[in-house]
Amino acid sequence: MIRGQANKSTNSFYSYISLCIIDKDERVTISVLPVKKGKSKTDYLKYSIDQIKLKINVLCLDREFYSREVFSFLQENEVPHIVPVVKMGKRLKNILDGTKKRYDTYTMNNTKGKVELDIAIDVKYRKRKRGKNGSENLGFVVYGIDWDPRKVSDTYRKRFAIESSYRMRNVVKLKTSSKDPMLRYFYALISFLFKNAWVSIQRMHFMKVKRGPKTIESDMFRFDMFVHLIVEWVRGKLKVRLTVKCFR
Repeated sequence: MIRGQANKSTNSFYSYISLCIIDKDERVTISVLPVKKGKSKTDYLKYSIDQIKLKINVLCLDREFYSREVFSFLQENEVPHIVPVVKMGKRLKNILDGTKKRYDTYTMNNTKGKVELDIAIDVKYRKRKRGKNGSENLGFVVYGIDWDPRKVSDTYRKRFAIESSYRMRNVVKLKTSSKDPMLRYFYALISFLFKNAWVSIQRMHFMKVKRGPKTIESDMFRFDMFVHLIVEWVRGKLKVRLTVKCFR
């Protein structure tokens, strides 16, 4: 259990770190680990990278991994990666102020040393999204790739599939008041397996047979329908009573 920003009247949470492989239209969670006190982010990264038996085109990490230790570890192990910039300090704010997509460099320092970072900056216009106009600079720490900043930005957007997998997990997550971390971890694994099963079924049975890029008709078999079918199957197996006798 860790502490964080207050949400739903509590600031204590059970936290997990997950690894998701994104390949075109397929997004599968292959590892989920509970976050433990005393273990560093680089420990979890090393374990996760060792689980990937395929070539890593690029590793997309969220802002929680924005640190000198993480960047040093990834550079030493030559792991291509993209991490969004956390705007801290005058130098970074100046870097992320412009009207054209570009590259820049930044030196991150702390008491343990420094690391040189390449920053890819994509510029997009809000067009009154969320009631705002003007341009927005999207900065990303990159390593091991030589892409146009727009491609960097578009590739990182695919990482939000992990956020969507967590929302889907919450739909089927077993409710419990138990404080047993192993039980809660077991329930978390089951919920991610449900999501993976749905993704596999979609790919196997709801992919259009046509020339060109493969597309999945996701509306034909939505996640809520999959959950409904599972619930009905369980009810049948457990012979749940749906009727009661009454006098009138």
